[in-house]
Amino acid sequence: MDIKEKLSDITNKVKNDKDFKNELKKDPVKAVENLTGIDIPDDKVDKVVDAAKDKLGDVIDKFKK
Repeated sequence: MDIKEKLSDITNKVKNDKDFKNELKKDPVKAVENLTGIDIPDDKVDKVVDAAKDKLGDVIDKFKK
C-alpha cells in the first residue's frame, strides 16, 4: 500500500467533490475508510489525520469554514 498515493487520492477528492468534502467534515475516519477501502485501526487514526493535514495544507482550513 502506498500511503502517499492514498493521501493524494484524498487530496484530489477533497478539492473536486463537494459531497466527499461534507462527508469528511462530518465523519473523517469513515470518509477516508470508504475512499481507500482500508479499515483504519483506532490507534492509527491520529497519524493518518496528521499526515492528511500535512498533505492538504490550506485545503483543510478552507473547507472547515
